[in-house]
Amino acid sequence: MSIADDARFWNRTARKYAKGRISDEAGYERTLERTRALLKPNDRVLELGCGTGTTAIRLAGGVKDYLATDISAGMITIAEERKHAAGSFPNLVFSTATAQTLEPGPQPFNAVLGFNYLHLVRDLPGTVKHIHSLLTVHGLFITKTPCVGDMNPLIRLVLPAMRAIGKAPYAGVFSAAELCRHIGVGGFDILAMEIHATRGNDNRPYIVAQKVS
Repeated sequence: MSIADDARFWNRTARKYAKGRISDEAGYERTLERTRALLKPNDRVLELGCGTGTTAIRLAGGVKDYLATDISAGMITIAEERKHAAGSFPNLVFSTATAQTLEPGPQPFNAVLGFNYLHLVRDLPGTVKHIHSLLTVHGLFITKTPCVGDMNPLIRLVLPAMRAIGKAPYAGVFSAAELCRHIGVGGFDILAMEIHATRGNDNRPYIVAQKVS
């Protein structure tokens, strides 16, 4: 499978995905609250892998500018529909893009968010380094993503079979320790690593990292 295949997968499943429920509402609210506390009113924020826009709509009101992106045009269409239904968000823009398709500009972002995102990228070290290039000095990279390497080994066996029949997108296998190492090598200091799940460790650490170089 290729990146184009991944985009087609998410386009096919976008409407079904949009109907799904958040499995841990309390954990999700904890993540929103923690993230909101880290963002400032004058911040320019980039969200990668925004899906159908739920998180973007919840957070955009507290910052100056919010660009929410996803690889799937189908997801972005639904995000635009939800934005319209939610009311006026002049500072919130949805766009079909990935980290690598965004170029550093004269106004770098103060924060980059990636929730349930990093395990879906094919070049984790390259993605982290590119995120680094999009941030202002001392900017924050905030992520919470499944660390498949810490999960039941059976999952690692099932994923390739599901991908082969088109039932799953690409998913990288790394542990939380490996993820932290990639973030550090990518030019960040990790300020915090937390678990927001309400039912034990769901192997999705919430990580706050700061650009240091």
